[in-house]
Amino acid sequence: MASIAVPKRRVSSFQRREWLQGYLFAAPFLIGFFAFVAFPMLFSIWLMFQKWDLLSPPTFVGLANIQRMLTDELARKALVNSAIYTVFAVPFQLVISFSLALALTQPVKLRSLYRAGFYLPIIIPVVATAVVWQRVLHPDFGILNTVLGWVGIPPQPWLLEPGLAKPAFIFMSFWMIGRQMVIFIAGLGNIPVQLQEAAQIDGASKLTSIFKITVPLMTPLIFYNMIIAIINSFQTFVPSLIMTDGGPENSTLFVVLNIYRNGFQFFNMGYASALAWELFVIVIGLTIAQFYVSSRWVYYES
Repeated sequence: MASIAVPKRRVSSFQRREWLQGYLFAAPFLIGFFAFVAFPMLFSIWLMFQKWDLLSPPTFVGLANIQRMLTDELARKALVNSAIYTVFAVPFQLVISFSLALALTQPVKLRSLYRAGFYLPIIIPVVATAVVWQRVLHPDFGILNTVLGWVGIPPQPWLLEPGLAKPAFIFMSFWMIGRQMVIFIAGLGNIPVQLQEAAQIDGASKLTSIFKITVPLMTPLIFYNMIIAIINSFQTFVPSLIMTDGGPENSTLFVVLNIYRNGFQFFNMGYASALAWELFVIVIGLTIAQFYVSSRWVYYES
C-alpha cells in the first residue's frame, strides 16, 4: 500500500512576526530568569563538588563538601534552630493574622486605618525593622522591658541569653503578619453571606459558624499562607545577622546565616553551595509533603 505524503505546514511571515514579537516582550523575563536564577543554580551545583575561595582557581574535591555537610555539628544546629523557629512561629502567625482578618472584616470604625496600620510593617525595609527591634529588645533601655516593668517583671536580656533569644525572634516575627492578614481579608470577603445567615437561622452561634463554615471555606488560603510562611521562616537571615550575628552561643544561627558565613566570611563557596542545596531539598520536601497531606483537610469548592 502506497503511503500518502503529508505536506509540511509552512509558517507564514505573519506567524513568524507574531513569534518574534512574543519573544521580544518576554525577553526581559527570560534574560532575568536565565541570568539570575537558572545559571546561578546550575553553577552552584557545579560548585558543590569544588573547593573555591573566590581568589584561587576551583579545585575538584568530589563529595567532600556533602560529607562535611552531613557531619558538621554547626550545620545541624542551624537546621535545628530554623526548624524550632518555624514550628513555633508559623502557627502563631496564622492564628494571629486570621484573627485580625476576622476582626477587620466587621463593621468597626476606622477599619481601613487599622488595616493599613497592620500592613505597614511589610513595606518597611527589613534592615530598618531589625534595627528598631534591636532597640525594642535592649536589656537596659528596651521598650519591651519597660512595659514588663509596669507589671512587676524584671528586665530580661532578650538577645543576650540563649534561652530567650529564639523566643524573642519568634515574637518579632508577628510584626510581619500583614501580608497574611490581607490575603485572609480578601478570602473572607468571598464567603457567601447566605451560608452565614442560614447557620444563624438554624441556631448556630457566631463561634460555631466560624469553625463550621468560615474556617473550612478558608482552608485553601490557610494552606497557601502556611506554605509561604514556612518557606520564609527557613529563609530568615537579616534579623539574625544584624541583631545577634547568630549568637548568643549560636542560638540564633539560622540556615541562611550559616550559608552566608561559609560563603562570604570563610570564603568556602563549595561548602556554602552544598548547604544551600540542602536547604532547597528540605524546603521542597516539606512543600511536597504538605501538598500530599492537604487533601485530607483543605476544602476546595467543586
